[in-house]
Amino acid sequence: MASENVVLSANQSDVEACLAERAANEADMPTRAAAESTSAALFSNVRCRRRQAIKTKGVNDGFEYIVGASSSLIEVLDLVRTVAPTDSTALIEGETGTGKELIARSIHEHSRRRDRRFVKLNCAAIPLGLLESEFFGHERGAFTGAVARKVGRLEVANEGTLFLDEIGDIPLELQPKLLRILQDGEFERLGSTQTQRANVRLVAATNKDLSKLVAQNQFRRDLYYRLNVFPIHLPPLRDRSGDIPLLVMHFVRIYSERMHKQIEWIPREVMEALVDHSWPGNIRELQNFIERSVILTTGNTLRPPIGGLRQATEIDPPITLQEVERHHIRKTLEQVHWVIGGPSGAALRLGLKRSTLYARMQRLRIFRGNQIAENCSSRGMNSTSFSSTPSFSPRTRRRSS
Repeated sequence: MASENVVLSANQSDVEACLAERAANEADMPTRAAAESTSAALFSNVRCRRRQAIKTKGVNDGFEYIVGASSSLIEVLDLVRTVAPTDSTALIEGETGTGKELIARSIHEHSRRRDRRFVKLNCAAIPLGLLESEFFGHERGAFTGAVARKVGRLEVANEGTLFLDEIGDIPLELQPKLLRILQDGEFERLGSTQTQRANVRLVAATNKDLSKLVAQNQFRRDLYYRLNVFPIHLPPLRDRSGDIPLLVMHFVRIYSERMHKQIEWIPREVMEALVDHSWPGNIRELQNFIERSVILTTGNTLRPPIGGLRQATEIDPPITLQEVERHHIRKTLEQVHWVIGGPSGAALRLGLKRSTLYARMQRLRIFRGNQIAENCSSRGMNSTSFSSTPSFSPRTRRRSS
């Protein structure tokens, strides 16, 4: 007798098998990451039903608080493992809401500076007139309103890590001073002629294409080269749809507990609709949608406004030719279950050679969100069981008798 009500596994090494079987353990993720950053909810502490920490033995060894099974996320974690022990500058690139801050924090926590401070500065959130003072600090009387000396974020982060978010928004006139920090580790407070030194590890993040800004003379070329020592690209949520069920379960639990509701089940058709949606706002958009869904739910089964997702998809299509091409190739791959060659493969349907399709997938950064078929074949399971199960539960599961 097949299992009807299942959950996703909290053990990272079993996630893909759970997707294939629709059966797993409870995933209980506290709100610490959600409080730090909206997009950071993907990287949450995972605990078992008895609140004992789960130490995974899978691909996320050393990142027990990071949830996700997609190959693109695993690649990101491998890059973090590689660069974290060094003091090299890292540049995290990705769309808004993809979790750049948590990757920056992961670099810090896996570095030799993890016992020192992790200091954040959002370059887009502070007015131009205050950004230099916030960054370097100022002396008393340096400008109107400077009634006392202020230590800047750079000094606060000494011996630690300084995370500069939205680095693409830093004004041109401030960029030479940042370049000097990267090259010499020297700076002066506003209103002072005394040179200060700071030993900081710099991690920057942006949702902009810095190379295009350089070509448009909106970003210094030499600063770009100094920042781009070790780039890490975070894929958008639409390119790792296999992680969406974990996020949905997480947000349902968070908001149902916060609103004192008992939401036990997520219907299959709801989960499929959430996985199929493109989520242009990434995890932030998903979180807001689940929060609204929990507000609207009155029983123990999640009832989200799926019609709103369909309408948003219709009125907000891809706006560039590259996005259209990426969307079309992904849909074709999904229709043929990610088979590339052969008479029923995606290459033939698209009218391309297999090598050409592989090249375009690499150029467009098209990755398979979850590796259900591979896990099913390796474990002797039938992958069709993924689509035959009627519902998810974030709390309980029933086993076949």
